[in-house]
Amino acid sequence: MFKHILLPTDGSPLSEEAIRKGVQFAKSINAKVTGFYALPEFHIVTYRTDMLEDTRASFAKDSQAQAQKYLGVIEKLAKEAGVACEIVQATSDHPYEAILKTAQEKGCDLIVMASHGRRGVRGLLLGSETQNVLTHTKLPVLVCG
Repeated sequence: MFKHILLPTDGSPLSEEAIRKGVQFAKSINAKVTGFYALPEFHIVTYRTDMLEDTRASFAKDSQAQAQKYLGVIEKLAKEAGVACEIVQATSDHPYEAILKTAQEKGCDLIVMASHGRRGVRGLLLGSETQNVLTHTKLPVLVCG
């Protein structure tokens, strides 16, 4: 059966529920989990390089704090359940690509994720990260929603 489950998160309540279910499933089949968060890329247009550096540093600090918060939820749930857990983060404007790359690099054989996250109407119109994962992977994906 499955031995290594990837649990991507975007920090949304639905994502957290998918993580809970993924950790419970991992425990029931004696699998390990890898928690994953895709940090957004930094983008800004300005002619003042001093502003750019201050903004970049602030953005990086805020993004890192957010990643630690979201990944901390996965670590906590896995620890409480007695499930082996590794945490990974990557920077990408296309989270689905980073999810797939991480799954491959870590040797995951299942991805458990929420049906949708923070994108709302935009996600429905442009296609959610979950839809992109489903479209571009050969791995099984358990969608919780």
